[in-house]
Amino acid sequence: MEILGIGMPELIFVVIIALLILGPKDMQKAGKTIGKFLRDIITSDGWKLFQQTSRDLRTLPNRLIREANEDLEKVNREMKNAASIPDPARTSPTNSRPQPQPYSATPPATSASHSRSDAEEPVGENTIAPEPQVKKETESESPNNA
Repeated sequence: MEILGIGMPELIFVVIIALLILGPKDMQKAGKTIGKFLRDIITSDGWKLFQQTSRDLRTLPNRLIREANEDLEKVNREMKNAASIPDPARTSPTNSRPQPQPYSATPPATSASHSRSDAEEPVGENTIAPEPQVKKETESESPNNA
């Protein structure tokens, strides 16, 4: 047990020195005076305020962490709520994008009877690579038949 940084061995040493200097009779008067002084200090409003402040300072880090966690949970809930509300601009049919298809090692089958025109999009073929251009003969490039 320590009081103001003084342990039991130091306190016993101080009491022995005080007993030698003051003597037995003056030691009783000094003890009563010190006891009244300490009682007045402990029962004062200043001491209660000191104890409350000390307690608040000891619990401050835990309280700050708890409040920060509560704020973080609140923000997470708000973000989840905002993410779960459908956005009308995203769900309109004009802005909808086709869903990606899972990867398949084999290309999808195409029907042979399917006739293809120039305006149609090829089904199941690679649409990224450009199709070969067929040159049409113009009058300037046509061979002279003379």
